[in-house]
Amino acid sequence: MDTWTLLLGGFAEALTPLNLLLCLVGVVLGTAVGVLPGLGSSMAVAMLVPLTFRLEPTGAFIMLAGVYFGGQFGGATTAILLNTPGQSSSMATAQEGFLMARRGRAPQALATSVIGSFVGGIIACVAVVFCAPFLVDFALRFGPAEYFALAVTAFVATAAVVADSAVRGVTALGIGLALGVVGIDQQTGVARYTLGSSHLLDGISVVVVTVGLLALGEVLHVAAGARGAQRPQDIGTGRPWLGRAEVRRSSLPWLRGTAIGLPFGAIPAGGSEIPTFLSLGLERRLARRRGRSEFGRGAIEGVAAPEAANNSTTAVSLVPLLGLGLPTSATTAIMLGAFQQYGMQPGPLLFQDEGDLVWALLASLFIGNVLLLVLNLPFAPVWAKLLRLPRHHLYAAIAVFASLGAYSAKLALSDVVLVCAVGLLGYLLRRTGVPLAPVLIGVILGPLAEQELRRAMAVGQGDPLVLLDSPIAAGMYSVLLLVLAVLLVLRLRARRSASRA
Repeated sequence: MDTWTLLLGGFAEALTPLNLLLCLVGVVLGTAVGVLPGLGSSMAVAMLVPLTFRLEPTGAFIMLAGVYFGGQFGGATTAILLNTPGQSSSMATAQEGFLMARRGRAPQALATSVIGSFVGGIIACVAVVFCAPFLVDFALRFGPAEYFALAVTAFVATAAVVADSAVRGVTALGIGLALGVVGIDQQTGVARYTLGSSHLLDGISVVVVTVGLLALGEVLHVAAGARGAQRPQDIGTGRPWLGRAEVRRSSLPWLRGTAIGLPFGAIPAGGSEIPTFLSLGLERRLARRRGRSEFGRGAIEGVAAPEAANNSTTAVSLVPLLGLGLPTSATTAIMLGAFQQYGMQPGPLLFQDEGDLVWALLASLFIGNVLLLVLNLPFAPVWAKLLRLPRHHLYAAIAVFASLGAYSAKLALSDVVLVCAVGLLGYLLRRTGVPLAPVLIGVILGPLAEQELRRAMAVGQGDPLVLLDSPIAAGMYSVLLLVLAVLLVLRLRARRSASRA
């Protein structure tokens, strides 16, 4: 069957009343969470994962994808109106968007961000639909050595790129790997790192780790610093709209931002922050060459390009997740854990074994983008009013739902205790500046890497060179070393420039 036929079948499944309702619920929840600073779509997905286990897998993943996309849309609203990005991926948008709002151009800034998100998301969804089958064909060539190389690439890239300090990145990765190996070894039957507790024989659930680190850890972090928190002053706005002049100025930045964001979705770099700032820098340089730059005073190009890059990266991140089982951000790592909780392993066989689910999920991406455009274009200022909720009430509710979500997964009080312990760990990591994304990557991909390493060594009869025999594996290691070398050179140059200054 060709791609169009499969996609039409996916639309038929995604447009059923129940799945359409779940998609709407997902985008509404995602937008609401994206608007609230400090929460983010990763926390929303983590909290919803245990609650979706009572749903059919197709509907559950449609809702989770809606939350993922909704968070990216909603994060720009408060970035523009309050200079308070709802998500870290909206930091680049805040730089010029808030300046536009202060000049009385908040409606144009909001409309530019929403339409840019829609354009980037739709173009990226098309790329996902037509690139995923090719990636699956490529992934069918993967064996133990290739999968181990893929996991190592994700480990090193995430630890090196996400953290400002390589030591902190490696530390976070080590914590994740340690949490991932707790429990009975599936090959030898030996209990590892259980501290004599029978509750840990099955290991620490991915749901417990994600909910504890992201939700409860954030609650503790906010509670520790809540006394000095002040509510920012909001800026009034009318209904978002764009005139012809604004559309002409935004059109090319929308396309350029989308083009920059597309490849970053397939790179395990931790999220959308890098392409958003790259697109912002490109637009700034192009404006200087034209000699009529408004950057620093509220340039509409500085809103259009980062938002398009943000959402194109978000959509493309599903390609390596579904085709290779490789998460490229914290949110996709949580979704990978959700697949595993349902007894499914993303990868090339997922398209064969769960083809109906995969194509319904891909079709729902188009539906979700349309729903988000309808929800955000006319009602963006309404979402900003969520910030008027008392913070202590909001985070108390998050703590309650996090605990209930952890309990509902297995109906075990021991999981609630583990969530509290992991939440305390998440708080300590935040206080010390250790990133969370490498922890999640280590927890989820660590067991896979261990299993594939053992299989590869068994095939090679203990010879470690078997890990380099494959051209694909050797190529991935070569690319990884090249990227690390480039990052090292850039950091050395930055240090030299700082020392001279």
